[in-house]
Amino acid sequence: MTKLADTERKLAGSTPVRPPHDRMVWIPGGTFLMGSDKHYPEEAPAHRVTVGGFWMDICTVTNRDFARFVEETGYVTAAERPANPDDYPGWQPDMLAPSSVVFIKAKQQVDLRDHYNWWVYVRGANWRRPRGPASSIKKLADHPVVHVAYEDAEAYAKWAGKELPTEAEWEFAARGGLEGAEFPWGDELTPDGMHMANTWQGEFPYRNTLDDGFEYTAPVGSFPANGYGLYDMAGNVWQWTTDWYQEHGQIDSPCCTVDNPRGAKREDSLDPRQPAIRIPRKVMKGGSHLCAPNYCRRYRPAARMAQPVDTSTSHLGFHCIVH
Repeated sequence: MTKLADTERKLAGSTPVRPPHDRMVWIPGGTFLMGSDKHYPEEAPAHRVTVGGFWMDICTVTNRDFARFVEETGYVTAAERPANPDDYPGWQPDMLAPSSVVFIKAKQQVDLRDHYNWWVYVRGANWRRPRGPASSIKKLADHPVVHVAYEDAEAYAKWAGKELPTEAEWEFAARGGLEGAEFPWGDELTPDGMHMANTWQGEFPYRNTLDDGFEYTAPVGSFPANGYGLYDMAGNVWQWTTDWYQEHGQIDSPCCTVDNPRGAKREDSLDPRQPAIRIPRKVMKGGSHLCAPNYCRRYRPAARMAQPVDTSTSHLGFHCIVH
């Protein structure tokens, strides 16, 4: 964690006022080119957006952070609660048991058009047990918390006296002051052969060469910070934003969005697999440790996916901000 301390010391003299909380940095705001015309259709068109200044946590919320929240409040996450049967007409009781979505590495090459070849609903998986009932976070205190639905992230942020960022705020911060760069650190994925984020190397979803040193999540701050002093703004875990998802272009490879039978009663979007259940979706940003060059090249600031608000997964967490 020495990298984090070094960054805090370097930025201490450049912030306009004292941070409202420890381990936050000032994001100055400004006008930038949001989105991309060169990658996935849902990122287009690139367009100019202006955001105001705000404070942002230098790291995603960790298991240690979330555990303190739960200890003080007694909060129970969505993945730890049975679903309300009124929200899911037609579902059998056993389908509503507490569960969350876990990545299971394939044993061989599979059809990449069907993401259910690697996503599995696991009963008993939650933030305390990220790989399923037999797992724990005993050695993962500094890893990003996962298996948090949108309401869980909001609840934590409110308790902490913070907020979740908008999509524009998140993307502006992730770019770190680099206008138009492909990644938070520049235009090369691995400059001089150096891995700058926790992503997938090899053939997804069955062969990961672990060149970056991590198979699943990495401790926050394991890779270099961007120009604003923020860590893990690409890879490691996807991150919630407050924006309802609006489609610019059809998502042609929904690698990271998984429909969970916990849909809220809204009409923001309709899950075609479950037409009786309406599931609103928020924008998630940043990619994760599962993004790979051969499939999901979304470890970039412009990348965006639609995530049902009821769904928690093993590769989705969040950053907090203060205005």
